Amino acid sequence: MTKRRSLAHLSDLHIGAGRKTEARAIALSQLLMDTNVDHVVVTGDITNRGRRDELERFRRIFAPWISEGKLTAVPGNHDCLGDSIDAEIMCGPRVVVKESPGLYLVLVNSTGPHNRSLVKGHGMLTPADIEDVSGALAGAPAGSLVVALLHHHVLPLPGENVIERLFSWVGWPYANELDAGQALLEAIAGRCDLVLHGHRHEPVSFTLHEDRPRPLKVCNAGSSTALGGVRVFTHRAGHVVGIPGWLFVGDGAQVERERKGKTEPAQVLVPELR
Repeated sequence: MTKRRSLAHLSDLHIGAGRKTEARAIALSQLLMDTNVDHVVVTGDITNRGRRDELERFRRIFAPWISEGKLTAVPGNHDCLGDSIDAEIMCGPRVVVKESPGLYLVLVNSTGPHNRSLVKGHGMLTPADIEDVSGALAGAPAGSLVVALLHHHVLPLPGENVIERLFSWVGWPYANELDAGQALLEAIAGRCDLVLHGHRHEPVSFTLHEDRPRPLKVCNAGSSTALGGVRVFTHRAGHVVGIPGWLFVGDGAQVERERKGKTEPAQVLVPELR
């Protein structure tokens, strides 16, 4: 029988934002090791101000995962600030493929030149990007979970604070970060299982095409360090098994209780994945 594997989705760590943020990142890395997660993906805003020392701290915290090739990351708009370390997070083309046991990961760099701005953090997705994603999916092997990774959200989501709502009101694209998000979803329908992203700090998930043989689940991780938690998918032979669960560290469970009634309520805790 094909082995059951696990995939953890982190995002918006904002390493460099403060001691509590870094302590949460350290605790999350340790928790994922303690629960024997097979692979970790990080969908952008790894750093808070795009500084090289922030990226180095991230690499030290997640060294066990990086050294074994069990961590995959794409950049976010915050990683384009400062030293512009986005190219060090994801080198080369804007769309690349990475394969790991049981996984076929399509990495999409959704940042743009405007992402060096502190206020215009919206994403960029070009027709060429979508064509490249479509081409990458053509090479997905049978029996692997096919996952698209990018930072910015592909479906409209509301602003999360007064500033964002104000910017949206004056015409900056906060609610719909990627104008071509719907086009991407249409291009990958029936050929991809998960779209994982970040950017919004509150977690939310959607399931599209539930009436089709291959539904598409779109999940935002939220800010993993702010939440003190991480969503974990269990998969086998190219299919997600059961309902994705959440792991929390330290006071993360209390943070989740305080979030009750917001976008996505807590799902089951996962004390052990094997």
